[in-house]
Amino acid sequence: METREDLLNELTVIEKWENDQSDLWIWDRIGRLPFKILDKITPQFIHNKVGNLLEEIGSYIQNGGSYLIKEHNLFEKIEKETGKPITQVSDIEDIPLVTMDKLSQELTGQRKKFAAIQGASTGIGGIFTLALDVPALMGISLKTLQEIAILHGYDPNEKSERIFMIKCLQFSSADIVGKRAILNELSSYYQKGSRSSEMMSQLQGWREVVYTYRDQFGWKKLFQMVPIAGMIFGAFTNRSMINDLAETGIMLYRKRRILERLEQE
Repeated sequence: METREDLLNELTVIEKWENDQSDLWIWDRIGRLPFKILDKITPQFIHNKVGNLLEEIGSYIQNGGSYLIKEHNLFEKIEKETGKPITQVSDIEDIPLVTMDKLSQELTGQRKKFAAIQGASTGIGGIFTLALDVPALMGISLKTLQEIAILHGYDPNEKSERIFMIKCLQFSSADIVGKRAILNELSSYYQKGSRSSEMMSQLQGWREVVYTYRDQFGWKKLFQMVPIAGMIFGAFTNRSMINDLAETGIMLYRKRRILERLEQE
C-alpha cells in the first residue's frame, strides 16, 4: 500500500489537474458559439431524441435502469492483475492506486476505440444517423464511468454513486465556471459519511448534461451531418469526448480514494 507521502503526492497531481481545467475556458466558449446558430436549424427529431435522454438519465439516477453493467468481467480482470480474489466491489477498495490507474487506462483505451467505431458508423448517413449517435454515446459514457467507479472500489448500484457519475458528465462538458461549481458540490463526497444527503438538491442542473452534450457536438458534429465524410468527424469527436470523460472520472474517483485512505491513516 502507499505511504502517506505517496498519497499526498498523488493528491497534489490531481489538484494541479483541477486547476489546469481553467485553460480550456476560451476554447469551450468558442466551441459553443457556432452551435447557437446550429441549434436553430437542427431537425426536430434530434431535439426529441435529446428530450428522451433527459427521461433516461432521470431513470438512471433513480434505479440504474438498463444502463447498469455486470461487474463479473471486471472482477476477473482485477483478480488476474492482483492475484487477490474479488467477489464484491468492496474487495477492490484496498488494491494499490497504481493498479487502479493501470486498469482504468486500459479500459479507457478500449472504450475510446469503441466510441470511434460507433461515431464512424453513425456518420455514414449524415444527419439522419446522427440522431442514433446521441443515445449511443450517452450509453458508452455511462458504462465507462461505471467501470472506472468499480475499478476504484465504488459500487454503481448505489444511488449516490450514480449521482456522482452524472456530476462527472457535467464536469467533463462544462466551462470553467461550471467546473468550479461542480468541484465545490462534490466536496461532500470527499468526506466519508456525508454522501448524498444534499446531492440530489444539487442536481437541479443535471438536465444541462444532455443539452451540453448536444452543444459539445458543436462545429465538430456539424461535419458529421455530411454523409460519408461524417465517418471521419464522428470517429474523432466520439473518441475525444470519451477520452475527456474518462480522464475526469479517473481523476475524481482517484481523489476520493486517496482522501479516504488519508482519513483512515
